[in-house]
Amino acid sequence: MCDTVVVVGASGVFFAKNSDRDVNEAQVLEWHPRRTHPAGAQLRCTWLTIPEVRETNAVLLSRPFWMWGAEIGTNEHGVTIGNEAVFTRDRVPSQGLTGMDLLRLALERASTAREAVDVIVELAARHGQGGRCGHENAGFRYFSSFIVADPRGAFVLETAGKEFAVEAVQGARSISNALTIPDFARAHADRVIGHFAHASERRSCTQTAAGRAKSAADMMAILRDHGGAKPTYGPLMGAMAAPCMHAGGLVQSSQTVASWVAELRPGRVAHWATGTAAPCTAIFKPVAVDTPVDLGPLPSDHDDGRSLFWRHERLHRAALRDPERSLPRFVEERDRTEARWLSSPPPSAQAFAEADVLLADWTARVDRAQRDRRPPWARRFWRVREALAR
Repeated sequence: MCDTVVVVGASGVFFAKNSDRDVNEAQVLEWHPRRTHPAGAQLRCTWLTIPEVRETNAVLLSRPFWMWGAEIGTNEHGVTIGNEAVFTRDRVPSQGLTGMDLLRLALERASTAREAVDVIVELAARHGQGGRCGHENAGFRYFSSFIVADPRGAFVLETAGKEFAVEAVQGARSISNALTIPDFARAHADRVIGHFAHASERRSCTQTAAGRAKSAADMMAILRDHGGAKPTYGPLMGAMAAPCMHAGGLVQSSQTVASWVAELRPGRVAHWATGTAAPCTAIFKPVAVDTPVDLGPLPSDHDDGRSLFWRHERLHRAALRDPERSLPRFVEERDRTEARWLSSPPPSAQAFAEADVLLADWTARVDRAQRDRRPPWARRFWRVREALAR
């Protein structure tokens, strides 16, 4: 489950996305340079092998560790894409390109948002969408919707298999885990699953906030919204009803595992990514397609204690036991640091190094032995997942 938001104005575009996946499904920031490929080369995506193109763009991706495709990403031309699982009445095949594959392929092959939309539509028509998309649940499959942006504008692209609808964005627009283009939604949407995924509640929240957003900081605030002072856990779906999603239900195991904000203007493109779960406990660092940063070993679904994702989980999982007590111990410093970086972005490596120092300090401030004030079903959920991570 995810939320993606875009604001298209006269001077440029703001983009933001929370990627919500299984709690131990580490996501990694990954840099790939521009490449030239030999004639006839083949490309292995997550489940399919397809023909490669002669040249691919440099890209920066936020990728679930076990997939070829990505949940969020950008390329050297400023094209930036986020994707959402959408639930339709159409059967999802057991083999095909995943929405994450299509996102990465579009970034590698397109130089504008409009070209990226065309790449996704053409590849979905040629190869089909399908294949396993879930980490814990091997049977979880879905089609995807996308917000595709560049410094000149943005599009919403919604799909159901090989069928699609495209809408040019004017002003603020958000998407969640349900189809939103009216005629296409009437033809294809599974409204029952969309209802249980709380798609309309999250989209209402992000759409309203996006209408007021004037800056990258405002977009970060949208992604951190708990819908109240702290996450509220329902017994079935956990804290799924707000953009800053936290797992802890009997049915659904999603939480925000990566977050991204972009400011796209002609002649000026800036990106900010957490590289970790939970934007409420994380800090957005400046990142760029041409500036790779060493983030440690590639994470997996087991706590390695060294990768950025799992080092942040020490803080995140301790703080969420009692967020009302824990978050005030470091959020003011988080916000001051981000404001300074937004005003005058440091080199990426410097920002990540400073963030590492802050992470260690904040983790020490949070009492890991404090009482867990989440409901009993949420506490049980986390005991099981933490055992799996170990």
